Amino acid sequence: MASAASPSAPGTPARTQRTPGRARKPRQAADGTPAAAPRTSGSGHAERVFLVQTAFAELGGYAHGPGEIAEFTGLDDSVVYRILQSGIYQRIFERVDRGLYRLRTSAAQLAFTALDHRLDGDITQTVLRRLREATDGGLAFLYMVAPFSGAQRQCVDMAVGDSDLAELGMTPRDVLSVTRSLRTGASGRTILAYLPQVLQQRVLAEPVPDQAGPGVYRDNDALLASLAEVRDLGHALGYEECMAGWNSCAAPIIWDGSIMGSALLLKPKSVMPQPPEGVVEATKEAAAELSRRGAARPSADGA
Repeated sequence: MASAASPSAPGTPARTQRTPGRARKPRQAADGTPAAAPRTSGSGHAERVFLVQTAFAELGGYAHGPGEIAEFTGLDDSVVYRILQSGIYQRIFERVDRGLYRLRTSAAQLAFTALDHRLDGDITQTVLRRLREATDGGLAFLYMVAPFSGAQRQCVDMAVGDSDLAELGMTPRDVLSVTRSLRTGASGRTILAYLPQVLQQRVLAEPVPDQAGPGVYRDNDALLASLAEVRDLGHALGYEECMAGWNSCAAPIIWDGSIMGSALLLKPKSVMPQPPEGVVEATKEAAAELSRRGAARPSADGA
């Protein structure tokens, strides 16, 4: 996923309209450096349409006006306005208030179509069972970004043998309130580390779940520092973050440059006070395999 420029307050509609001719601020890449200016040659119109679509995702928030999008993309106000109006008829954008627009839910259908056939249950079970065997009976989980919330996660598969929630000391309610948060656990922080800044800020604004474990990050500065470490090391270690008595290791699952989820290995603290190198490497290999399996493949004719 592409990172956005410095975010505004999450969920706050931006209503400021820019007057024609006003100097535009350059777009910024994830590291804060100016991004490349939009190309204007060749298929220039198509590229401008894609820039406007991408702006909604990178800016975050509820809705945006043509002036704000023009400021972000470097396009003229009139060009942005025409693209938005055309997109309304094409069911890509919708006007939610006077001068404010957002992506229609039909955009989600494109995402679901893009994800179709990327992974199946047989593949994920094979990878997770292999991870469980490589870690002497660790509990292996596959977490993915929740499709109806860009800042949460959900468990979509697991290899836990005969274990159940009671063994973990958790109820179904705990699972919904604790493990869906990206603030808690190695798997949550692993996903959070690779999300755009606008979504990171949204998560940081959320309270820590009441049922979280004693090792959860409660200070946002410490949490942000841990995200940088995840990106540097390529994995996260969790010490009683989601629940007391359990430690974990997680690694990112990335498809086509976008974070999609994480592979998690969980073991009792009494058995694994510190995840050994073998556990770390096995978890990273499982995540790498799921990343390879889900990555886009060129067609048979090389197109």
